[in-house]
Amino acid sequence: MELKDCINFLLSAAQHNVFQYLSLRLSAYGVTPSQYSVLRCLWGRSHATPKQLAEVLGIETSTVSGLLDRLQKNGLIDRIVNLEDRREVQVIATQKGKDLEEPITKIIDEVNAEVLKDYSEKEVLELKNILRHIASEQFDK
Repeated sequence: MELKDCINFLLSAAQHNVFQYLSLRLSAYGVTPSQYSVLRCLWGRSHATPKQLAEVLGIETSTVSGLLDRLQKNGLIDRIVNLEDRREVQVIATQKGKDLEEPITKIIDEVNAEVLKDYSEKEVLELKNILRHIASEQFDK
């Protein structure tokens, strides 16, 4: 199979292209696309555990920990230890993190519009459905 016909290559190349463009647009706020994903999860709730964030984002808890370290260093999130069970940590967006919701959401909307501008509404819906299906597929390991 030619590389240009390999689904893994095509998905990786498309993701890299969008990631680079989004990184450039988010750089003014000192946030990466991966960090945005964590913030987006927190904007919709009062708190979450690192495990919950990992499950929603479909990544390893250790990867979430690194993202949380950088977000906390930048003052965008806080970790609060449960005094009754010190093993449990709640992650919350700080006010500084919450203040980024509006400008970053605007950027996300603009990037989505730019990336999908050459496609009809029907094609966009089909693409999203296909990607959701692939993302939820369980392959033999």
